Amino acid sequence: PIILVIGYSFFDNVLIKPHPQWVGLQNYIEVLTDPVFLKSMKNTAVFVVCNVVFHLVIGMTLALMVNAKCLRPAPKAIFRVIYLLPWMFNATVIAILWKLLLNPNVNYLLVNAHIISEKISWLSDRSIVLGVLTFINIWAGYPFYMISILAGLQGISGNLYEAAAIDGARPVQQFFHITLPQLKPILISIAMLDFIWTTQNFSLIWLLTAGGPSHATEMMSTYVYTTAFMEYQYARASAAAVIILLACVILAIFYVRNQTRTD
Repeated sequence: PIILVIGYSFFDNVLIKPHPQWVGLQNYIEVLTDPVFLKSMKNTAVFVVCNVVFHLVIGMTLALMVNAKCLRPAPKAIFRVIYLLPWMFNATVIAILWKLLLNPNVNYLLVNAHIISEKISWLSDRSIVLGVLTFINIWAGYPFYMISILAGLQGISGNLYEAAAIDGARPVQQFFHITLPQLKPILISIAMLDFIWTTQNFSLIWLLTAGGPSHATEMMSTYVYTTAFMEYQYARASAAAVIILLACVILAIFYVRNQTRTD
């Protein structure tokens, strides 16, 4: 299928006419000059960068909290289960859950708390919908970071912290000089994987906004789907898919090189 899609990107009228016409790079030129595709690239970049950064910050914070020595085993287990809940839901459940939460629940609370004067259309207001979608995806994905970082924290020898404490290192210094260097291979790996996964994210975006309103949340993945299966421009959609593939392959090469260097 990958080879077929790459081949389709150089033809016109594929899957529609029995003898498609060779057009070379014309499909790529049309895609790269399409304002909607350029908008989808910008949205995808904002969406991916925000997700990776906040996943890292939230995952690190919660992992440090759960790994704290001041917590007893029972509260630790309870917090782990609670923090893992978003990762146990599939995209359909998450989409339905947040649609019901945002309207009417969140609107009801904000109106009655006199924070807003009227209800907000969270998923149809072009000025805020990308931020809302990003927030929901951050909520759904941070447990992966938390679990990975927590496993890394538990693998760091306590002797390092004891030696640092004897030398007079404060907790902040221990974090930057022991914790972060020890976690660096894990952080780089999960960040690269998250970058690739978020770039390809489709189901949650489609279920919540379908790329709308007016392409405000159009991503590269939704652009490919819309172009292929709603506009029936299979050749142009194949070209867009190949561009996404190339971006993900470049990220995958960096990931493999990092893993090889770590080994």
